Amino acid sequence: MSKTESKNIIERSPIVVVMGHIDHGKSTLLDFIRKSNVVEGEAGSITQHMTAYEIIHKDNKRITFIDTPGHSAFSAMRSRGANIADIAILIISAEDGVKPQTIEAYESIKNAKIPFIVAINKIDKPNANIEKVKQELIGNEIYLEGYGGDISFVPISAKKGDGVPELLDMLLLVAEIEELKGDTSLLGQGFILESKMDPKKGVETMAIIKDGTVKKGDFILVGNQVGPIRRLEDFLGNPIDSAFFSSPVRIIGCCDVPEVGLPFSIYSNKKEANEALLNREESPIIETENIEDDGIDKTEILVIIKADVSGTIEAIKQEIGKIENERAIIRFIHEGVGDISENDIKLAGRKENVLIIGFNTRINQNIKNLAEQSGIKIASFDVIYKLTEWLEENIKNLIPKIKIEESIGKAKIIRLFSKTKDEQIIGGKVKEGKITLGSEVKILRRDYEIGRGTLINLEKQKIKSQEVLEGEEFGMNLKSKIDISEGDYIEAFIVVEK
Repeated sequence: MSKTESKNIIERSPIVVVMGHIDHGKSTLLDFIRKSNVVEGEAGSITQHMTAYEIIHKDNKRITFIDTPGHSAFSAMRSRGANIADIAILIISAEDGVKPQTIEAYESIKNAKIPFIVAINKIDKPNANIEKVKQELIGNEIYLEGYGGDISFVPISAKKGDGVPELLDMLLLVAEIEELKGDTSLLGQGFILESKMDPKKGVETMAIIKDGTVKKGDFILVGNQVGPIRRLEDFLGNPIDSAFFSSPVRIIGCCDVPEVGLPFSIYSNKKEANEALLNREESPIIETENIEDDGIDKTEILVIIKADVSGTIEAIKQEIGKIENERAIIRFIHEGVGDISENDIKLAGRKENVLIIGFNTRINQNIKNLAEQSGIKIASFDVIYKLTEWLEENIKNLIPKIKIEESIGKAKIIRLFSKTKDEQIIGGKVKEGKITLGSEVKILRRDYEIGRGTLINLEKQKIKSQEVLEGEEFGMNLKSKIDISEGDYIEAFIVVEK
């Protein structure tokens, strides 16, 4: 290695992802660290975007934090955060202990093969029980230092700040052990954390630089598009001329809104970027929709999704995928960043059974009127649970009702008393459920239906009755053209709409 190269390769500050179950204090911890408050700006006090922040700790050491949502709907975003980061903090409430998303976050960290520190939060709460948390971690094969393993842990109160300086010290120690390095002479490369369409600035992308340097005026290659970096900002929105590895930056430029999670590369001019795009090996398209044919007649529900940022669209699609309705197939026909527009209404108007949903987007009155005139259902939400509830209800309304015969009881024919042209007097015993007066019945012989009839009279112990129950014997008048025999069965049923 030459002396010039050695000067360019320097220590790289760690990129840290904070992961854990909802309400265990991820955002509160980051709020305390950066002396701001994101929680109040999030609907339902739940972080629903992925963002990154940079702080300065001891000896002017920088640490970059990635904030990821905690709710299960955002598992893909959390997994992506773990794959981008160098170190993880697994935060667990000392009150609530290990929860499902705690284990899911741990699996993401383990799959990413990065070191992590356990932060046991809310130690200031009256019901805090640190020992219980440690035992639950052992039960999930997560072994802390002093408890059969080598995983570092720090008890903290994210709200009061207790233990937070020690946690930051621990992060820097782990980073030192990992010997993170970066080369300032390289053109930058990294990952897209979040992206959106800003009405004034255009496409705005939050990115994390993993190596090299990014400069204003460079060209960015992301996905299958190339665009100029017209403006570069730090994570606070301040304009900057350049940034290097481990920095979270806002890039203003590019073409269309890039997909979240994609890697990006920087080039000094458009020609080099376009050549790299042409020479790059095309990635195969992965079909994510997997619909099994189970023989049930299904209604196709078409969904258009609009959101304020592209990363949220992925989480929404994942959550919608959990909706269970055996008579519906949900297909996403369009997705995009920005408010619901006239083009979305026009696209929906050319198809049947279309629902348009927005997340953190506006619907102006003209769009509402146009949708109403076209008979199209649209709605926008700022909490993902409400979105899926609305969608689930509207899917039910779009599915045509079908009539289903539901069995209410089954009886065996014991004796045939008399028969006229289309009426028979018979005796039987209820084997399952109940038989009611006026019921429509199927006549079964050796488990095969041979005809149908109607009960026009029902008696129990020679007393007229409205119903007879399982185990009871009865006499009845059955109106049917089918000749019934001893040993046959009748099955009473009702018709319901579903």
